[in-house]
Amino acid sequence: MEFHVYDTTLRDGAQQEGLNLSVADKLAIARHLDGLGVGFIEGGWPGANPKDTEFFKRAVSELDLKHARLAAFGSTRRAGVRAADDPQVAALRDSGASVVTLVAKSHDRHVELALRTTLEENLAMIRDTVSHLREEGQQVFLDAEHFFDGYRANRDYALEVLKTAYEAGADVVALCDTNGGMLPGWVADVVHDVREHTHGAVGIHCHNDTGCAVANSLAAVDAGAMHVQGCINGYGERTGNADLVSVVANLQLKLGREVLPTGLLGEATRVAHAVAEVTNVPPAGRQPYVGASAFTHKAGLHASAIKVDPNLYQHMDPAGVGNDMRLLVSDMAGRASIELKGRELGYDLSDDRDLVTRVTERVKEAEQRGYTFEAADASFELLLIEEVEGARPSFFDVESWRVISEARGGGPETSSTTEAIVKIHADGVRHVETGEGNGPVNALDQALRAAITRAFPVVADFDLIDFKVRLFDQGHGTDARTRVLIETSDGSTSWTTVGVGSNVIEASWEALVDGLTFGLRRHVGETTPPEAAVTE
Repeated sequence: MEFHVYDTTLRDGAQQEGLNLSVADKLAIARHLDGLGVGFIEGGWPGANPKDTEFFKRAVSELDLKHARLAAFGSTRRAGVRAADDPQVAALRDSGASVVTLVAKSHDRHVELALRTTLEENLAMIRDTVSHLREEGQQVFLDAEHFFDGYRANRDYALEVLKTAYEAGADVVALCDTNGGMLPGWVADVVHDVREHTHGAVGIHCHNDTGCAVANSLAAVDAGAMHVQGCINGYGERTGNADLVSVVANLQLKLGREVLPTGLLGEATRVAHAVAEVTNVPPAGRQPYVGASAFTHKAGLHASAIKVDPNLYQHMDPAGVGNDMRLLVSDMAGRASIELKGRELGYDLSDDRDLVTRVTERVKEAEQRGYTFEAADASFELLLIEEVEGARPSFFDVESWRVISEARGGGPETSSTTEAIVKIHADGVRHVETGEGNGPVNALDQALRAAITRAFPVVADFDLIDFKVRLFDQGHGTDARTRVLIETSDGSTSWTTVGVGSNVIEASWEALVDGLTFGLRRHVGETTPPEAAVTE
């Protein structure tokens, strides 16, 4: 049997708290998963809810899968009803999916308490449903729910469930750690025992409640499992399912098993981030292999070693999963960090020791005052350009800015308005604009953009997409110095700038100006010194 990589993001992953997928979302995610080369995509439970029924209906005409096959998920027939007459089984049969994954109880107490039937009838339900769907021409996998807990409670019955499924024609039986309580050694022992006493292909389905879902999946494969289930980005209820990218990357890159089509593992980072965009769940920066921080280095000692050989502080070449090495600039940075970061930004600083020293000292001095460049690459790049080229990029001069907030009433009935006035000079012209917004920072942002857009229309395409505030003077309250991080996007990329001030408005202004300056440099190009300020 060839190895199966089976993704259940659209069904089990969608049970994650706060994750709600439309049919269009599910179709988009399916296309991304197919681009990664997974063998099977579990689309949902047709017949159980209208959304999943519609997904399978639309998938027939809207999905052109190159690598994956769609699997419909559902349960065995109800007790006392023939599989051929059960509406839920009919929905699976009529879904258009060539593969059906049935969930069946393998824990005796679940059979008696949840299904409220006998152990014998549960076996009959499995036998009848599997054989019926096979006779209808569909391939059948069986998820043995709560298998590991059931195995501990009643080993003989749990194994009998598996044997019944195999005898009825199931191609794979996946052993489910439904409660996520197993550890790798325990999983390996059980899988060995299952393989010794049954004669079918074994799969594994792990949840991450012990933090071991990936390790448990690998232990099962090492013990002989040939079918592994998981979710992209580790989505799933409670603490999630096994992160499918981590599982396949470990199998392929560490254990030498080609479980995805040649070359497609390099799509892992792109696919993981693309799916995160669809789900509207921010990517986890520390996610193994594909996280933004997975190959990121901060300390000067690490950077010095990486300058000699990147592999000294990395377990693999990040290109293998489509990721990149990143260097963070902070008060821990040494000369090597600055040189490598400069090279990343397109500047060769290796022959200018004085410049590297100046940049290093500026970074350390700025961070003592509250700036942080590890989270604000755009601000660091502006600083570096200033040192390399002798002047900071400038597209406009600021004459003045002012914010006025007015509140009326008191208590819950208070209403407030905020107005900002910005005066700048760009391309020899004085621009005065007023902005109204939801608070002083929003009003300033509106006024500044309106003023600059007159000289540089491209600014209309820029959006402020994230805003973070931090008070960093320990022991102070409202009088503490403030750091603001602002992320700006042009629709295809984004960049982050930092500002520090005695209050949130001053800090925000600095970050806003730098964010627009960086974006203009990217879109407009090199700058020339702005015209002298024009006075009235």
